[in-house]
Amino acid sequence: MVTYTTAGRTELPATIDGIRAALPESEREEFTAEAGRTPAGELPRVLARWALRTDQQAVQDAEAQYARLAAGDFSDCVAQDDPEAGAA
Repeated sequence: MVTYTTAGRTELPATIDGIRAALPESEREEFTAEAGRTPAGELPRVLARWALRTDQQAVQDAEAQYARLAAGDFSDCVAQDDPEAGAA
């Protein structure tokens, strides 16, 4: 699995075992429990969220984005339903 951070292209673990192994030991039990109780249709989203947590730059980028949005800075945001903004 691949994501892009401010540092560039980043490979993320793409299996349940790979994600578990890449997480800090203190988070592995929580991950295993959540993955085990998640319905199959929601599992890709849950696994992607946990995989992102294995990359420190991805975590830092997400925290910076959330802080910017929480502060009311919506620059570089595109409304999902704005046909002129090029959102597909």
